[in-house]
Amino acid sequence: MKRIKLCGMARKGKNMTRIKLCGLTREEDIDAANRLMPEYAGFVFAKKSRRYINENRAYELKKRLSGEIKAVGVFVDAPAAYPIELLRRGVIDLAQLHGNESEEEIRMIRQETGRQVIRAFRVTGPEDVLRAQESDADYLLFDAGAGDGRVFDWALLEKCGRPYFLAGGLDADNVREAVGRLHPYAVDVSSGIETGGYKDPEKMAAFVDAVRKMEQ
Repeated sequence: MKRIKLCGMARKGKNMTRIKLCGLTREEDIDAANRLMPEYAGFVFAKKSRRYINENRAYELKKRLSGEIKAVGVFVDAPAAYPIELLRRGVIDLAQLHGNESEEEIRMIRQETGRQVIRAFRVTGPEDVLRAQESDADYLLFDAGAGDGRVFDWALLEKCGRPYFLAGGLDADNVREAVGRLHPYAVDVSSGIETGGYKDPEKMAAFVDAVRKMEQ
């Protein structure tokens, strides 16, 4: 029988929505994250992304990141050996796969490192959500595309039977609606906390504040 993954307890209780601030590239991004204390911070290792950083740069940023924030490495069709290497070196704490990686690769990464894997799925219809729930990944992530900042039809997730990260077009203005309607395990934001292509500390703070107010 296929095992269903259960998400771990966060420091503020199992019903809270966690936050992932993704695409951090600068020291000031890390400093802002350390002030706001999201559960996750994302480093993008996909070279086609404008938020790409290499492993050496990520390692330096990781050393600056609070130990209470988990670093997530975002990969697109990278050989499994690459996230395995970065997980073993402590550059990242979790791997997030956004390409056509196989279920075998997901299991390999977890078995070789003992670390968790997030698998991203593009949502265009109910069949995508059904397919995602069969994945052996520890966490699911739903997005409209490859991190292009578009919102998809959230109604497609209302019957999802597994905890998931919600991504795609989120910002401080719509994230409260998303959390109140869907109660996702986590919300994932990148372009929604940027100004001129760079992380904006005020937008980062507004996003985190909007989510945290839903817990009160």
